[in-house]
Amino acid sequence: MLAGKHSRMLPVAEEFLISATPELQKARAEWLAALSRERRLARMTVEAYERDTRQFLQFLTGHCGGAPSIGDIAELRPADLRAFLAARRAEGVGQRTLGRSLAGIRSFLRFLERRGLANAAGAGALRAPRAPKALPKPLSPDDARRVASGEGQLAEEPWIAARNAALFALLYGSGLRIGEALGLNGADIAAIRAGTLRVTGKGGKTRVVPVLPVVAEAVLEYQRLCPYHLSAEGPLFRGAKGGALQPAIIQREMKKMRSALNLPETATPHALRHSFATHLLGRGGDLRAIQELLGHASLSTTQIYTAVDTARLLNIYDKAHPRA
Repeated sequence: MLAGKHSRMLPVAEEFLISATPELQKARAEWLAALSRERRLARMTVEAYERDTRQFLQFLTGHCGGAPSIGDIAELRPADLRAFLAARRAEGVGQRTLGRSLAGIRSFLRFLERRGLANAAGAGALRAPRAPKALPKPLSPDDARRVASGEGQLAEEPWIAARNAALFALLYGSGLRIGEALGLNGADIAAIRAGTLRVTGKGGKTRVVPVLPVVAEAVLEYQRLCPYHLSAEGPLFRGAKGGALQPAIIQREMKKMRSALNLPETATPHALRHSFATHLLGRGGDLRAIQELLGHASLSTTQIYTAVDTARLLNIYDKAHPRA
């Protein structure tokens, strides 16, 4: 068993090449490809699982005393997985990341189990670390409107300011994820002008979202000012040199706005999507309808916004009631 072969443990946080026998590396590559091709997981989820399992194999290199093989994986016990989680925790990794790491390892083991190469029962019996339930942190309606307006942008180039305003307007006005907005192409301008937009979200699922006139106006203003031809097949949102706009650029723009507009540290592009849901709910929006607009597979995922609205109402009560 693995525990009997224990030797020096390599530090988990260091960067290594994938440490595993060729057979195990090949099986892992096939599993990662299947996640994208067959299960159609989001690219960022696949990248996280790749990183998590790479770190796990690095840990096993020290745990086994050499590059792990499929045979070592087949002999895994819950104690081995707990040792990995403990090593990661000692590096300061949070509960949420640990839970995702265990989910990725379980998925890999189930893949090997279906091929008759391992048994995933041990990983399935291990309880995932309980992550603290954090409520979404929306912006106030006034702050969200400022971020999504042309006047609130800080970029000196007029077309870049218009681009940022259009993108933020889509995140807040239609509840898009940043990846969904950046995945739009020039052909989507016609749908935006018409007032409804078909979006491809997580897992390749599509949904139809409304586009408010003020949001459509922002996108059309960006189209008018953009120095690059927005072809039907090309990306709608362009970087300064004409290529596809990268998420890091928008993250950086939001960081600048936090300072200039005195926004809270929780103001991120994704917070605009939280604001979309919370503000709809606060104005009497139907929870099922909000679920559809956000593209959530489960209503329980959307229900977290009821807790946000309740917390807001209680805060107002505490501040306003004479006996509070």
